[in-house]
Amino acid sequence: MQTNKNVVLHVADVHKHFGGLHALSDIDLQVKEGETHAIIGPNGAGKSTLLNVIIGRLAPSSGAVVFDGNVLTGRKPHEINQLGVARVFQTPEIFADLSVIQNVMTPAFAKRDGAFKINMFSAVENERAIREEAEHMLEDVGLIDRRETHAGALSRGDKRRLELAMCLIQKPRLLLLDEPTAGMSRHDTNTTIELLKKIKSRGMTKVIIEHDMHVVFSLADKITVLAGGRIIAEGAPDEVRGDQRVQEAYLGGAH
Repeated sequence: MQTNKNVVLHVADVHKHFGGLHALSDIDLQVKEGETHAIIGPNGAGKSTLLNVIIGRLAPSSGAVVFDGNVLTGRKPHEINQLGVARVFQTPEIFADLSVIQNVMTPAFAKRDGAFKINMFSAVENERAIREEAEHMLEDVGLIDRRETHAGALSRGDKRRLELAMCLIQKPRLLLLDEPTAGMSRHDTNTTIELLKKIKSRGMTKVIIEHDMHVVFSLADKITVLAGGRIIAEGAPDEVRGDQRVQEAYLGGAH
């Protein structure tokens, strides 16, 4: 298994099957440090399965996932998170009954203490540093004015931004985003693109699954295209845009 020294994530010859269904076959991809790497493909291509293998929600049938020199295969999701991998889910996973700022503080406490504690807010006034950091994250995502709002009352777009803040406060080395603009208006989508560009300028490595090609071509340094659980194309955005196999499988034949 050959990995370049500037590669932070290596999915090495991964296969995943469910009985007779081969969801992933011969998947080998490398993500360089600081890169925004998009994974695209039609529904059923295996994109979400691949992300679930990376974060430990699914075990590969064969192959391995290596992050920053650590083999992730066989580790539990919270162990992978502790190594510096965070994920924004397709459906926002937030604490609807907590305030916006408490949502952002929760993973910071968990990162510091190694576990979620029911009484973590009982002495919140003594946790100035975490609260100030949470407010900084909310400034970044444009939610600072709603910090005391119950998270369940937020719009879908705001919930996505909140979940992103919850990831960022963990200071991950690798951020995985599963369709981060799904269900957003064009205005919210463009706002999210600018936010992700700001994150990119800080050098954070990102893997993005996304159907919106405007988002993909606005952000990606490299694109991997899946179809039928296999990689059919990979390269820079302009290379992938002009690939006939990609046009037939995903882009509808249009440039």
